[in-house]
Amino acid sequence: MRDLTQRQGKELSFNNLLDIDAAMSAVACWSSRPACAIIKHTTPCGVAVAGSAVEAFRRARATDPISAFGSVVAFNTVVDRATAAAMADLFVEVVVAPSFHAEALSIFQAKKQLRVVELPVSKGAGALDYKRVRGGFLVQDQFQFDASEQGWTVVTKRQPTEREWNDLRFAWAAVAAVKSNAILLARDEAAIGIGAGQMSRVDSVFLAVHKSRQQNHVVAGSVLASDAFFPFADGVEQATAAGVTSIIQPGGSVRDAEVIEAADKAGASMVMTGKRQFRH
Repeated sequence: MRDLTQRQGKELSFNNLLDIDAAMSAVACWSSRPACAIIKHTTPCGVAVAGSAVEAFRRARATDPISAFGSVVAFNTVVDRATAAAMADLFVEVVVAPSFHAEALSIFQAKKQLRVVELPVSKGAGALDYKRVRGGFLVQDQFQFDASEQGWTVVTKRQPTEREWNDLRFAWAAVAAVKSNAILLARDEAAIGIGAGQMSRVDSVFLAVHKSRQQNHVVAGSVLASDAFFPFADGVEQATAAGVTSIIQPGGSVRDAEVIEAADKAGASMVMTGKRQFRH
């Protein structure tokens, strides 16, 4: 992996490198705010932004602290002493960031098995994505998160509140890193429940709500991001029944009218972005 520098630990494995790539892609969505993503099997089990790296880590870990065990933890900013100290009680395979303070590296030295990796944050502009298939491989342009809100439309009777807008923007960026079918619940610019890789979108909603409640997060008043459209109204119905008050999704289903009607019936707001972030 170009520009990667390993500062400590065992040799990086094939799976480590896959997770590092996914982790740094996840935090690349934010350029002006410290962000932390905690990755297991190339998908986030925690993600948050905050005013400092240490606070972003604490909030990302709180998403799902059980799943954070044995993870890859990524930052889009320098890791300082306070951040390294906050990670001391968690078993981590790899910590990756653009740079580390000397005091942070000193703290990490106590964990001989920990791999510490420096890697610049890159949005992958102009890069290609390769997938192996039987007898060959597929090539396409690498996905790049688009922060532009051009084409976003509020489709419900109720407009999102200012707080909901803030969390909807965060959730839309965060769900881009989650494997589809992807659902992410957020509150105060931190994920509180993630449903990933399910065969139906309604099951991803169920899993996100379940994971949130499992960690005693409050679903009521949270927002939801979906990486692709809702094919039926059932996912929206399940989310709003759990207390979700605002939803962001691409739209484009033949049943969009039914989906919007379900949101209106629940008094929820909904934003359609007109673009999906479907990650296989």
